Amino acid sequence: MEKFFKSVGISFFGIVLFSNLSFAKVSKIDTNFDGKMDQWHHSAEKGEIFKIEYDTNFDGSVDQIEHFEGEKKLSKAEFDSNKDGQMDQIQYYSSTGKIEKVEKDTTFNGFFDLKEYFSEAEKIIRIEIDKNGNKVTDVWQHFDEEQKLMRIEYDSDHNSKVDRWDYFRNEKLEKVGFDTNSDSKPDQWQYFVGNNVLKKVESDSNYDGKTDQWDYFDASGKLEKSEVDRNFDGKPDMVQDQ
Repeated sequence: MEKFFKSVGISFFGIVLFSNLSFAKVSKIDTNFDGKMDQWHHSAEKGEIFKIEYDTNFDGSVDQIEHFEGEKKLSKAEFDSNKDGQMDQIQYYSSTGKIEKVEKDTTFNGFFDLKEYFSEAEKIIRIEIDKNGNKVTDVWQHFDEEQKLMRIEYDSDHNSKVDRWDYFRNEKLEKVGFDTNSDSKPDQWQYFVGNNVLKKVESDSNYDGKTDQWDYFDASGKLEKSEVDRNFDGKPDMVQDQ
């Protein structure tokens, strides 16, 4: 799992210049003594720092920005991780200074397509992904308290409705549910064992919420037997051996 960037420490050594503005002032700092400014501290009229800009690789371009509220409480941090002049990661912090959310532009195209959400203990609990770039989430990954993957939800036809559910046990795929008629309810379940080997498929062909067909597979994934409930009374009344 990707680790989020840590805030860069602030160095107050170097040349400091002040520029008086109508509402704020900017302190410019050369932290590596190369004669070029690489930090800009923005202060409000009363002296509180509300923003710090960094040139972390000393190429003359800002690649990190930290935003503060009140008594220098970090509220947001922006990063240009690939140094192309465009911010591609934003971290949001709670009032207690703990990270709450991270937004990422994973393809570096100027669009944030991934969001990570964190618990009070700063453990990741959910990841939301926009795979087709339409600014709407279509994949949701859910994690347990140990940050192990529990479930993935998909909107595979991009109609803003979940139509597939993947469930994991000990980070191994256990079962997958599909909504084949777009009613937001699963009507087919696939069950897996071992290394994602298909073991059984249950289907609800008339969409009444009850299974009416059971397909069983051998260890190689080949269909062994099918059972069908033709009158929908919950009991198989036809069995076909393959």
